[in-house]
Amino acid sequence: MPEAAPLTRPITAGAVTALVGFTSSFAVVLTGLSAVGATPAQAASGLLAVCLTMGVACVVLAWRYRMPITVAWSTPGAALLAATGAVEGGWSAAVGAFLLTGALILLTALWPALGALIARIPPSIAQAMLAGVLLPLCLAPITGLVENPWGVVPVVLTWLVFARLAPRWAVPLAFVAASVVVAISLVQTGSPVDPALLLPRIELTAPTFSLGAAVGIALPLFIVTMASQNVPGIAIMRSFGYEVPWRPAMLVTGLGTALGATAGGHAINLAAISAALAAAPDADPDPKRRWIAGVSTGVSYLVLGGFSAAFAALVLLAPQAVIPAVAGLALFAAFGSAVQQAIDDPGERLPAVATFLVAASGIAVLGVSAAFWALVAGLLVRAVLHAGKRPQG
Repeated sequence: MPEAAPLTRPITAGAVTALVGFTSSFAVVLTGLSAVGATPAQAASGLLAVCLTMGVACVVLAWRYRMPITVAWSTPGAALLAATGAVEGGWSAAVGAFLLTGALILLTALWPALGALIARIPPSIAQAMLAGVLLPLCLAPITGLVENPWGVVPVVLTWLVFARLAPRWAVPLAFVAASVVVAISLVQTGSPVDPALLLPRIELTAPTFSLGAAVGIALPLFIVTMASQNVPGIAIMRSFGYEVPWRPAMLVTGLGTALGATAGGHAINLAAISAALAAAPDADPDPKRRWIAGVSTGVSYLVLGGFSAAFAALVLLAPQAVIPAVAGLALFAAFGSAVQQAIDDPGERLPAVATFLVAASGIAVLGVSAAFWALVAGLLVRAVLHAGKRPQG
């Protein structure tokens, strides 16, 4: 009988999962929260809120079901916020939309028909909407090379080198390069750093509700979170032999989203790409012990939450274009995957293209963001093109 691997192995795998997940996309979260009206303090609070809620969710789900279930913030959802911008009612209306998103996730657990309704949205259209939302953010490294070459070139070069040598660490190390750029800038300018900025704190906001925020933020955020995070997360876990309990997972992540909303947290969900780091054999040869990696991931997120204010301060102090470049690089893989899935089926290509273009346009009509109108446009074009056609097979 082979000797069991040391317990440090799944613990380390969980810590790596959290570290890679956090450093790869925290800039996207801060960018998205700021875009919908959060002050720097409120954005830092939102980052802390999602760290705490997803940390607790990881521990609860992994411990209860003895599986390496990991939870993450909705990176595509944060990108959606960045593309949406301010809505009528400002930050408090955005907080109300986050609360509504949590309620919709909870409702998915309690009312299966809602999940079935979301599943009826063609994946090509959902992914085209996501690709259109991501496009402006993914352009940031390119425009940044012109706006601030001395600050952005080191970030892009670091990402490119490690995308070849160690893809998992490419974005985290690009962030390290950005941190060095920020440190050099602070030394050169002599700008003081207020120690109060480094202390984590919660900033509660009373939610308000508006139709524009509900339709322009909550609904697209819910759809993106379900289609780009929860459903793929289930599939990835299944590929490693784990059947994640759907209803409890939705209950925990929906409740976590709702609890974190008034503190500025936008949404948490099952991890997708990073889920493999804790669930794969590299975490532990014994599948029955990999749940420890899930618990370790959660504890690591709680620890990282203690540094959330420091990370937010780093973003606040960064020179022009540096942090947007890191955020854009973090979304390259998601953008490529979304484009591929959007145009993969030739019969769905035109509706997907219409969806993509409307989402990328950034238009807002009647106070409702482009993401919603992109879904409307895609479904309308699809309905016209498919009218009277019988399904094949």
